[in-house]
Amino acid sequence: MSWISVCQPDDISQDEPKAIEVNGKKIGVFFIDDQYFAIENVCPHAFALLTEGFIEEQTVECPLHEAIFNIQTGELVSGPGCRDLCTYPVRVEGLDVQIQL
Repeated sequence: MSWISVCQPDDISQDEPKAIEVNGKKIGVFFIDDQYFAIENVCPHAFALLTEGFIEEQTVECPLHEAIFNIQTGELVSGPGCRDLCTYPVRVEGLDVQIQL
């Protein structure tokens, strides 16, 4: 598994996650509690980008049907999400935020 640079730390804030696509996978990179997290960006219930959803503490709410996911673990907390989300390891290397696929 390789590390891939996807953005810089300044591209992400607590309120503004970063939507990226790597190898055909839509991924959302979030900054929560001074740490970076990467999760599958498409809600499994219906196509909606979670980076466009409502962020509260460690969760993100799907903008379409109110499924709520834990950003740190990908766990479906409530709603019609159908399943947990895939998560990806994240690190900051120099001036780059990197994810591992």
